[in-house]
Amino acid sequence: MSNKQASERVALKARKVSFSWEETPLHWVPGDPFTTHTINVLHLLLPAGERWFVHVYKQVLPYIRDERLREDVMGFIGQEAMHSQAHDEVLPHLKELGLDPTPYTAQVDWFFEKLLGDRTLPPGRARTWWLMERVAIIAAIEHYTAFLGNWVLNAEELDRRGADPTMLDLLRWHGAEEVEHRSVAFDLFQHVDGGYRRRVRTWATAFAALVFLWQRGARFFMENDPTLIDGRASFKEFYVRGRRGTLPATGDMLRSVPRYLSRAYHPSQEGSTEQAVAYLASSPAAVAALAAEKGAR
Repeated sequence: MSNKQASERVALKARKVSFSWEETPLHWVPGDPFTTHTINVLHLLLPAGERWFVHVYKQVLPYIRDERLREDVMGFIGQEAMHSQAHDEVLPHLKELGLDPTPYTAQVDWFFEKLLGDRTLPPGRARTWWLMERVAIIAAIEHYTAFLGNWVLNAEELDRRGADPTMLDLLRWHGAEEVEHRSVAFDLFQHVDGGYRRRVRTWATAFAALVFLWQRGARFFMENDPTLIDGRASFKEFYVRGRRGTLPATGDMLRSVPRYLSRAYHPSQEGSTEQAVAYLASSPAAVAALAAEKGAR
């Protein structure tokens, strides 16, 4: 661990946040259903994905020989479980607004629970191989969640366009925690395996899956939005919003690929712990959670 990595390390804790969605409109980025729904895919992907992270990490705990890393992994598990719950709670609100996400979430559940789930393998090398493969996939996914977390913390264009403050707080609280714990998944992979070929192979799996599921989710939302007559999602629309600053820039996303595939890569190069911690100290939901925790003592 470098001096920079050691100095940036913070004790990870789950913040028991809650959000009230009654005032949040269907198109929470005013006049921009495409941006709204592209980001809304997070509410469909993340609950199942983060439950899967927690499930896999509980299985890998016996392989951890470093006490500090074990503490980080336990903090990571607590934060991811809370993220899953917070995004899950948006779904009933979307349903009330006429957009039932169930057909899509069923596909996402199948992907994580069946395709990437536990397999009936005999104890030994095959079972260990499949566990390490999934640990590596999580490290690759966490590269992108940290990238997105860093992006949303700095996405001032969403504020300028009047995005719903409650939704922005959910996204930035989550994004800040992703930046805060951005090194844990990679450090765990390096600790239990660290093979470069595995890192490249599982990056390709994770990247392809994320692109496929995300564009499918955006199309699902646009096509099923009850207020749109001919709602469509396209990569061109994504590129245009990236130029405007309401979605991540395509070029920035592509440039993040060689960074992860570099042999010298470490997630501490991505985003700022200081910025993440500063946001978490001012986030309305995180501040309320801290006050409730102190009041319960």
